[in-house]
Order: sequence, then C-alpha cells, then structure tokens
Amino acid sequence: MIQSSISHYSLLFLALLVLLVPSQGHADIYRHVDANGVVHFTDTPTSGQYRFFMKEKKQRAERSSVTDLILHYASVFNLDDSLVRAVIKVESDYNPNALSSKGAQGLMQLIPETARDMNVTDPFNPEDNIRGGSRYLRLMLDQFDGSLELALAAYNAGPGAVRRYGGIPPFEETRNYVEKVKKYLRHYRQNRDAVL
Repeated sequence: MIQSSISHYSLLFLALLVLLVPSQGHADIYRHVDANGVVHFTDTPTSGQYRFFMKEKKQRAERSSVTDLILHYASVFNLDDSLVRAVIKVESDYNPNALSSKGAQGLMQLIPETARDMNVTDPFNPEDNIRGGSRYLRLMLDQFDGSLELALAAYNAGPGAVRRYGGIPPFEETRNYVEKVKKYLRHYRQNRDAVL
C-alpha cells in the first residue's frame, strides 16, 4: 500500500513537472546522407553525422493567402484550383513545413530534385512551393495526355514508374494516393468555399 502511494505521488509529481516546464513550439531537424546516398531526417540525432537542416514549425499556412496562391497558380498553369487544393490536402494537410521521411518538402511535398527542376529555391515558402508543385502537376497532366489518374500516379511515384508499368503502378501507396486526391477533388468541387 505504501509503495503504491509512492508510485501515485511520483506520477503526480511527474505530471505536474511536465505541465510546469515550458514546451517548445519548434524542434530542430537534422539531416544525414549515408554512404548509399539515402537522405535521413530526424529531430533527435543519434550520431555526429547528422547536420542541422532547419527549424520545424508545426503550423498550418494562412488560409486566405494560400487560397489566393492556389487560385493564382492554378490559373497560370491552367489547372482546376480544386485539384491543387486536393493535392495539397493529401500531401501535407496544408502544413507549409511538412517534411516526409523521404525528404519531400512543403505544402505540395516536392522532393529536392523536383524542386530544383521546377526552380523552387525555398520549398517551405508557400508561394514558391505552390508555384513549383502546380507547374509539376501541369507537366504530369501534359505528359499523360490529360489523364488525371496517370498524372496523379506520376506525381506520387514518378513518371518513370507510370511508364514502366503502363499505368498506375501496383504500389498500394500510389493507388491509395490517387483515390484520396480524387475524393478531395470531388469534395472541393462540390464545396467551393470549403475550409482548406
């Protein structure tokens, strides 16, 4: 009984300590490229090989400015703005600082190579990212003769994989991705004023 009470008080003390210690809104992200060229990201480096990459900020982009950017670049690249909104929703859930385990960055989750090809200098800047992502989406639609499903599959798995398999690659992630984007595309088309 006494031991149980001590455990109870210890847990209470720890809970109070957690509440009293100020929490940080940011965490540092570190990057390491291994001998095979694989890029690793972490917020808790386990060796001296990791180097500081960026500050992580958990926030959503401002709705009005992102909506304006989507409308602008959808028009510039002759895209349905609902499609751009759907891609952003599935890719990052509107987190401009999203960073995937594979190194995809920002709202439209551009991998560094694609970002470079699209002349994106700061993939975490919403305007730069939406411009580059919209341009890339337009290129995928053009490469696959306007086929939405093939363009989305190429956006997710790469155009080479789509050509290699003669259609949507048999990757569960890619098949799920195409269906999710189409679901949000329908949603945004039916609800033009839907919250991002």
